[in-house]
Amino acid sequence: MKLLVLFSRFPYPLEKGDKLRAFYQLKYLSKNNKIYCICLNDRHLKKEEIEKVSVFCEELHIIKINWWTKIFNIILFYFKGLPIQCGYFYSHQAQRLINKHIERIKPEHLYGQLVRVAEYIKHSTIKKTIDYQDVLSKGMHRRYEKEPTILKFFYFLEYKRLAKYEEYIFDFFDHHTIITGVDRDLIPHPQYNKIAVIANGVDFDTYHYDGQPKQYDLIFSGNMSYLPNVDAAQFLVQRLFPELKKTFPDLTLVICGANPSLKVKNLESKDIIVTGWVNSMADYYSKSRIFIAPMQLGTGLQNKLLEAMSVQLPCVTSTLAGMPLANVQAGKEILICNTLTGYVDAVSMLLTSPSLYEEISQNGFQFVSNNYNWEQTTAQLEALFELSE
Repeated sequence: MKLLVLFSRFPYPLEKGDKLRAFYQLKYLSKNNKIYCICLNDRHLKKEEIEKVSVFCEELHIIKINWWTKIFNIILFYFKGLPIQCGYFYSHQAQRLINKHIERIKPEHLYGQLVRVAEYIKHSTIKKTIDYQDVLSKGMHRRYEKEPTILKFFYFLEYKRLAKYEEYIFDFFDHHTIITGVDRDLIPHPQYNKIAVIANGVDFDTYHYDGQPKQYDLIFSGNMSYLPNVDAAQFLVQRLFPELKKTFPDLTLVICGANPSLKVKNLESKDIIVTGWVNSMADYYSKSRIFIAPMQLGTGLQNKLLEAMSVQLPCVTSTLAGMPLANVQAGKEILICNTLTGYVDAVSMLLTSPSLYEEISQNGFQFVSNNYNWEQTTAQLEALFELSE
C-alpha cells in the first residue's frame, strides 16, 4: 500500500511517547508498504537523526514551522474557539505543501498521528485514519485540577476545547486508533467504541536484562520537562524517599531522562542522581533494582513501565498509570498503589523479600513479552488500513 503518514514532530530521538510510537510504527509498516512521511518540525535536526527515519521511507519531507508562525496561529485558533495546541502545530504554508504532496503522491491511505494534525487532512477525500493516541482533553483536565495559579483558567479552557474538538474531528475520518481501552472510553463521541485499540510495544533487542550488577535501588525515567513526570519526580523525592530512608538509610535513587527542568535538577542530592539525557536507558534499568512511577497526571500508556518490565524490573506505580495496561494483574505482575503508605509498603516488601521480588519481576516480564510486541501491534494497524481498500 502507498501510505502517507503525517506527524506533528520529527520521530527521533525517542525521548517522547509520540515519537516512540511513530518511529516503531514506521519501522514495521515499511516492511509491507511504501511510506511517504511528512513531519512538522521546529528544531535543528542532525544528519544522523534524519537518517534513522529516512531508511523506512520512500520519501521523507520535513516542514519547518517557525516561532512567529506558531504565535500567530495560537492567537488565530484561540479566537476561532479551537484548541491552542492545534494552532501551535498549524501553518498555512505547511497546509499548502501537504496538499501538494498528497496530490502528487496520490497515496492509497492517509495516517495522521494525534488530533494536532487533523486540520491538515480532515477534508481529504482519500481514506484516512487518525491516531488519537491519548485523550488529550483528559490530560489537560488533570493539569487544570493540579494547577494552583491564574493559568488554571487557560487549562480549563483548553480542556473544554480539546474535548469538543476530539468529538468534532471523529466524523471526518474512516478509522480511529488509540493506545489503550481506558483512553478509548474517555473519547467524547457517541461511537467511541468503534475506535481500534492499537497498543504500543517494546524493542526487546534494546530492552533486556544483561546481568549488570545493581548500582541503584530505585529508578524513575521519562522526559523530565513533561509536567506529569516532573510532578511524579517531586512526589517521589519530597514525600516518598524520606519515608523510605527511615527504614533504608543507604537507599539510592536515579531519575533518568532527557531535558530535566530546574524543578527536577533541584531534586538532586547525595543519594539522588538526576542524569539528564542518557545514551542507553536500558543500561540504567539493568543497573537498578526497582522501577517506581508514582504518576498522578497525564493519560495513556506509560512506555517506561513496558521498558522496565522487559528488563525484568519489578514495577511500582499508581492506578492512573497501571490501569491502561490491559489485563495486567496487580499484585502478580505489577504493584499498584494509591497512597504514600502504599508506596512505602510496596517498595519495602520488594527490598526485603527476594521471593516476591523474583515473582513480580518474572511475571511482569512475561506479561510484556506476551502483550506488547511492536510487530504484532503494527500488524493490527496495517489490517485496519486494508479495510479501506
